[in-house]
Amino acid sequence: MSDHAIYRAEILKALAQPTRLKIIDFLRHGERCVCEIFPAIGEEQSNTSRHLNLMQASGILSRRKDGLKIYYGIKHPEVLEIVALTERILAQEITGRQRLLKVG
Repeated sequence: MSDHAIYRAEILKALAQPTRLKIIDFLRHGERCVCEIFPAIGEEQSNTSRHLNLMQASGILSRRKDGLKIYYGIKHPEVLEIVALTERILAQEITGRQRLLKVG
């Protein structure tokens, strides 16, 4: 497998987790402090920080420090397009399965 394929897989793997998708949804409208993120998504701070660090290391999130606070934001807006595409695929799958149930 090429390095390019490995990197693509790492980005997709970093998104493929429910807590991380909640973080992406919360950061959709801009950068937020960790102190705002973990209560908003209903997770423990340590667990949230682990997910934030993983996504930052994968190039999905940006991080900056301001005094004692650490802020995260979506580094590449295209990540939101990836999430939107998965939502479209999910909607199509649900529609297709509903049709099968009506026919069967």
